[in-house]
Amino acid sequence: MPTQSYRDIEIPSDYHRAKEVEDAIIDSAQSHGYHEDDLFALRLSLEEALTNAIRHGNAGDREKKVILRYYINENQADIYVADEGPGFDPTAVPDPTITENLSQPNGRGILLMRAYMNLVEYNDTGNVVHMVKLNSKP
Repeated sequence: MPTQSYRDIEIPSDYHRAKEVEDAIIDSAQSHGYHEDDLFALRLSLEEALTNAIRHGNAGDREKKVILRYYINENQADIYVADEGPGFDPTAVPDPTITENLSQPNGRGILLMRAYMNLVEYNDTGNVVHMVKLNSKP
């Protein structure tokens, strides 16, 4: 994860704390003049990334941390969400839009993040997601 001009936040695997961080990031984007649609996309994607880190990455273990690194300016929000889990292969997650997977719960969050963000990528281990949202109203 990059180090220049980014804010780092470390929280336990706790949904309440994740919501607080999500709200702080949305507030920052709002103060930089992000469009309402962009704020919705950021909130949804952050919620999915944080939930995945807590539930799947850290398996709900409150002793494990979720680490966020983010930078927001008037042009873009650049966000990393990392967990202490073993990681996963994002290419191995079944496509939730295929008929046989419609009733399966896996993969929808990743699909939503990819639909709403300008960039979604994972590190080689699969325990860090990097997301970028461009401000459509700079």
